[in-house]
Amino acid sequence: EMDDEDCERRRMECLDEMSNLEKQFTDLKDQLYKERLSQVDAKLQEVIAGKAPEYLEPLAALQENMQIRTKVAGIYRELCLESVKNKYECEIQASRQHCESEKLLLYDTVQSELEEKIRRLEEDRHSIDITSELWNDELQSRKKRKDPFSPDKKKPVFSLTFPRPYIVYMLQDLDILEDWTTIRKAMATLGPHRVKPEPPVKLEKHLHSARSEEGRLYYDGEWYGRGQTICIDKKDECPISAIITTINHDEVWFKRPDGSKSKLYISQLQKGKYSIKHNHN
Repeated sequence: EMDDEDCERRRMECLDEMSNLEKQFTDLKDQLYKERLSQVDAKLQEVIAGKAPEYLEPLAALQENMQIRTKVAGIYRELCLESVKNKYECEIQASRQHCESEKLLLYDTVQSELEEKIRRLEEDRHSIDITSELWNDELQSRKKRKDPFSPDKKKPVFSLTFPRPYIVYMLQDLDILEDWTTIRKAMATLGPHRVKPEPPVKLEKHLHSARSEEGRLYYDGEWYGRGQTICIDKKDECPISAIITTINHDEVWFKRPDGSKSKLYISQLQKGKYSIKHNHN
């Protein structure tokens, strides 16, 4: 058993020992903190200098990933540029082909119109004599008006106060021929004694309905236009495929697959000698 003094003394010794332990622990903690701080500062300096393994290994992985992505981006860029270039070339080629197709179609149309115009003029020339009496009468009247006592000099055909020569000289030969043919037809109408009576024309019954309106063809309830593909059928012959190039008031021009061109009269469609239909192949 211990008395009170011994207990007090023992308690004081324990308190002193506890204080020493706490002081040692605090000193060790401060020392450990300083050591760890110095280690962290040293590692930071290595990282700044680019020598720390913890920094170099992730950096190498990032650089490798960057090189791979840069290479992939370069390849993708080249593919995009090539795709844009191919698309540009395709657009140019399509534009040129469209232009050539339109030029050929326009050429065929103009040629067909000119051929039709020449054909009509030829028919008018054979049916009406353009070197007619009107021209001869005008020449004879000019000869009569000529003064025999005047010197043999060429006089102007028209006076300066009559501006018709300027209009006539500005016209094309085909336009002059058309005007002259119209005049001759009018004169033939005014002078029926000069025109041979024609036998009455028998009206033929049309088996099919066919007509042209505003550059389009109406045949048996369907409309056909320029540039459409049709199938032409004739009795005892194989059907042929063709492309419509021109539609006039009395005939239709078409082009075969071999490039040759022909015409088909609307009257032949009405009489049933030929038949056409859309070719959807």
